[in-house]
Parts: sequence; C-alpha cells; structure tokens
Amino acid sequence: MTRSYGWLLAFLATVWGASYLFIKVAVDEIEPTAMMFIRTSVAGLMLLPFVLARFEDGAERLRRAWRPGLVLGIINAAVPFTLIAWGEKHIDSGVAGVANATVPLFVVLLALRFSPSQRVGGARLAGILVGLVGVAVLAGGQPGGGWWAIAGTLAVVLASLSYAGGGLYGGARTADTPGPVLATASMLGGALVLAPFAALQFPRAVPSWEAVASVAALTVLGTAVAQIVLFRMLRLHGAARVTLVTYLLPPTALLYGAVLLDERITVAALVGLALILPGVALGSGALRPGRRAAASPSQ
Repeated sequence: MTRSYGWLLAFLATVWGASYLFIKVAVDEIEPTAMMFIRTSVAGLMLLPFVLARFEDGAERLRRAWRPGLVLGIINAAVPFTLIAWGEKHIDSGVAGVANATVPLFVVLLALRFSPSQRVGGARLAGILVGLVGVAVLAGGQPGGGWWAIAGTLAVVLASLSYAGGGLYGGARTADTPGPVLATASMLGGALVLAPFAALQFPRAVPSWEAVASVAALTVLGTAVAQIVLFRMLRLHGAARVTLVTYLLPPTALLYGAVLLDERITVAALVGLALILPGVALGSGALRPGRRAAASPSQ
C-alpha cells in the first residue's frame, strides 16, 4: 500500500506539474477556449466507458448527475482551465504553477464565508496572510512583464478561487454521487459550456505538431488518466494523503519550465513559492506549530 502510494503520488505530481508546460507550448497557436474544449470533451468521452464498465447503472448515474456535473463543469473545469491558459499567454508556466498553489487558501476562505460557525485565528490566519503576501510578490515581480504579467498571474489566482469553490461543491456532492461519475459529468458539462466560445476561437490553420502533442498529453494524461489515478488514490489512501500533491506541483512546474522551456526561475518566483507553500500549510491547518502531529491539508 505504501509503495503504491508513492508511485501514484509521483505520477500525479509529474503529469499535473507538466500541465502548465503543455498549456504554455500550445497556447500561442490554440486559443484558451478552443484548447480547453478539446481537453474537456475528449477527457469526458474517455472517462465515459470507464464509468459504464465500472457501474452497472452507470448511464442512470450519469443522468442523475447532470446538474452537479454542469455546475462543476463550469467552476471546476471550464472557468479555471480557461483562466490558466489565458494567464499563460502573459506569464511563464512555472509562475502559473506557483500561483495555482493557492487553492487550499481559498478553500479555507470560502469555508469561512459559507460556514459562519468556522473561525480562523492565530497560526491559520497568519498562514492565510503570508500566502496572500506571496501572491502579491509573485504578481508584482515578473521582470519585463508589466501590467499584462500582473493580469496573467491574477487570472491564475482567480482560477484557484474557482477551483476552491468547485472543491467545496464537489465534496458535498460525492456523498450522493461516486467520484468517477461526477468527474465524467463535469468534463462533459464543461465541454458543453465551452463549445460556443471554442467555435469562435478554433484555429483556422493546422497547429504545429508540438501544439497538438501538448494538447493531447494535457487531455489524455493530465486529465482523463489523472482522474482515474486520483480516484484510485482516494479509495486506497484517503483524501488527506492525496492532498500532499499540492506541495509538489509548484516546484515541479518551475523545474519543467526551466529545463524544457528555458524559463528563468526569478527571485520573485522563489520568494512567492517560499511564502505561498508555508502559508498554505498553516492556513489549511496542515502545519500546527506546537503539536507533535500535523493534519494533512484539505482541498
């Protein structure tokens, strides 16, 4: 079990960390809505036979999941996917990976808004503030990028907020709907929402093989296969251990960008990373100073 956890975690960190690289390579030739329509529609069609084979009443489960699937397709797929792709038109892929690590901070903030009984103080409040300072450093420290770099970074941060809302909504729905069914419904729902926008932005010329291969890898490995691996990890090891991947994605994305795209690892990116990750750990409750055992972060 422990050995399988390490391999599965490494797989998710590898393919999800590479997602920012794939988007960066493709976004110059394929507009964000078109790219993410391809991503959601193909991933949904790949997950569909998996659900139908796993559940005897898979078709009926999918029919009942259309409403939450559509909501998740908007706030957990169409909107954040497109925002990240648009952001990467103006910032490096590694910076996008660091900015997207703020998801757990927004989970806590949204939980406070919609669950007034929850209170955050002391170390958790300090963690949230530290994480937000890290976002400010990251957004304002892109050399030569100007206002477009700030806008691109904030677009990815806004995607994190959308992911956080999707995580809270999806967590409330998985009690009634199995994860693979919800994932399939959300991918197909996201594709439905993106279709009219993608039709206006579809490339008029055939993209290069690098762009096509990047979208294919993003769709097959980073979305469809990753979803199956994710739910296997959740079943075998639980949500608490799965969320460790949150801390592996930013350095992985920075490494991919530096090695494969010759992106500079700037001081702002490193300082932002050094502030955001501890801020996430403290703000989410994963790191509790003065306690011998720390709970894992919630997403």
